[in-house]
Amino acid sequence: MKQINCFIPFENAAQVATTIENLSQSALLNKIYLLSTNPESSFEGYETIVIDNLQSSSTMRKIAAKSDTEYSLIYTKYTTLETGRFALERFARIATDTEAGLVYSDYYEIKDGNRSAHPVIDYQEGSLRDDFNFGSVLFYNAAMLSEAVEANGTDYQFAGLYDTRLRVSQQAELFHINEYLYTEVETDTRKSGEKQFDYVDPRNRAVQIEMEIACTEHLKMIGAYLAPEFKDIAFDENHFPVEASVIIPVKNRVKTISDAIQSVLLQKTTFPFNLIIVDNYSNDGTSELIESFAQKDTRLIHIVPERKDLGIGGCWNEGVHDSRCGKFAVQLDSDDVYQDENTLQKIVDAFYAQNCAMVVGSYTMTNFAMETIAPGLIDHKEWTPDNGRNNALRINGLGAPRAFYTPVLRDIKVPNTSYGEDYALGLRISREYQIGRIYDSLYLCRRWDENSDASLDVVKMNGHNLYKDKIRTIELKARKKI
Repeated sequence: MKQINCFIPFENAAQVATTIENLSQSALLNKIYLLSTNPESSFEGYETIVIDNLQSSSTMRKIAAKSDTEYSLIYTKYTTLETGRFALERFARIATDTEAGLVYSDYYEIKDGNRSAHPVIDYQEGSLRDDFNFGSVLFYNAAMLSEAVEANGTDYQFAGLYDTRLRVSQQAELFHINEYLYTEVETDTRKSGEKQFDYVDPRNRAVQIEMEIACTEHLKMIGAYLAPEFKDIAFDENHFPVEASVIIPVKNRVKTISDAIQSVLLQKTTFPFNLIIVDNYSNDGTSELIESFAQKDTRLIHIVPERKDLGIGGCWNEGVHDSRCGKFAVQLDSDDVYQDENTLQKIVDAFYAQNCAMVVGSYTMTNFAMETIAPGLIDHKEWTPDNGRNNALRINGLGAPRAFYTPVLRDIKVPNTSYGEDYALGLRISREYQIGRIYDSLYLCRRWDENSDASLDVVKMNGHNLYKDKIRTIELKARKKI
């Protein structure tokens, strides 16, 4: 039976010829349609569908109109696709067995001429990121695809494909095959640390607005949307030794910790503050540097925890639950510095002005010498007071520096992990409280080879993304109960 229609982007004749040759080896293939933005594009023997772009609602409607077989395969890259032997048969078999709405698989990628394995992760309810990596082959149940496209009443220029995926996920499972079923060419060779800020690039603002609309609509349909109603905070708990504590978890940052410490101790405020450094058993001279500062300035509190099973989140718990912690706990990473001497005052003022349990600022990307580098200011202006906490389920971070009303943080507690603990807190706090924002640059974020996320391999990236998806899943379930 001819069960599959395939839709592939048309870049040039050579690209589609190889892809068509690969796909045509399957006995299940019915038709191949070419997707092109150029009305003059043609390839003998194959119908060309003229589109505006691969992501739009218009394109999805045109694909749905041609989805008259059991399954529709959508290829999302303008490069050559090489399918494995019987790959389409495998997709179809598993789609039939699982009754999934979408099936996707691991793949091989060719980058800079080198072929390597690229595993992907399982989709779960919290996998709401619009940049979730399915690979470039999307194997849809055609009936569910068409139903999802028909149900979309918004004409998206950029979020059509994303909206379709979300709507299909409401009908059926999105199933991951842990097998390498095809090879794609990867042209984006940037390191992980360079890619992670694409979604806050001002040039992508129009795209992000549409993605937020699509995600918010999805949350409403599944019963996880939260209206802009927040708990008030009186800030009347006065049993704190100081108004604010800057907390720095650190391990082996002898090259940067002095700069971080000095940027805190030079702060000018109208209130008393201290600096709590939780030193997670450094052995490179960091501990000695911290002690040298502590001997000169009693505001610096050097904690070496008794426990040896602490990640960054666990170190935060040590600092926040220390009796010397102030009413507000303010973050600074051990390799970054505050923008100027007024940062701490601005953050504390924001708590009272915006009546919030958490404040998130903005920061400037720099090199090790603290010279500004692209993309410069990271301000997360996608956040809005009314819908920020819903859109937070779509994006992978809320920004920095972060600060917390200590009683709330002590109640919730920080996950004992070294990645995503801040994001987990943002989601959990925003479930009940408003999160305040400061769009001025508050600190300088150094990018250098020893950053924890500077250049991650695919396995590490998958682990990070899986964890954040899990955090989102937990939050979705909690919000549905509300």
